[in-house]
Amino acid sequence: MDYQSIIDKYYPSENELRRILLIHSRQVADRCLKIAKAHPELRLDEEFLEEAAMLHDIGIFRCDAPSIQCFGTEPYIRHGLIGGQILREEGWGRHALVCERHTGTGLSREQIECQQLPLPLDVRFEPEAMEEQVVCYADKFYSKTHPERERTVVEAAQSLEKFGEEGVSRFLGWAKMFE
Repeated sequence: MDYQSIIDKYYPSENELRRILLIHSRQVADRCLKIAKAHPELRLDEEFLEEAAMLHDIGIFRCDAPSIQCFGTEPYIRHGLIGGQILREEGWGRHALVCERHTGTGLSREQIECQQLPLPLDVRFEPEAMEEQVVCYADKFYSKTHPERERTVVEAAQSLEKFGEEGVSRFLGWAKMFE
């Protein structure tokens, strides 16, 4: 099964949510591939990067986010966890980690506890593998509510301020590495 088959399985209808998901995911995938080509020294797995970027938001349909046509019942902060569960069920465990680890610049156990986020404490939500970091980084440039706009590094960093200074610093470190 390829990534498009998984998307088709969970988003079978041609509707606004599928359109939003595909536009956003393609934007993220294209940026990931651009980074991989510009940085051969990182030895990134380009096939995996594209697949993971196309699937990183697969769980949004189960969330309550009407502004992007998601009419599920789960809090949006759980979309990565949900996506990870979906991809594990499909046999795509490595890709599941990207789903779980792309929110903000990753969420630490301390952040989950402090902010009382509805996420389990026994799951690691911080990107580790270089490909996980690249997808997480690339994702911050594109909003599903305004797909026509690409954020600058400064704008993307500002959008992360709500997650704390640690996340902004991590993002700016990635910017130095990937740009």
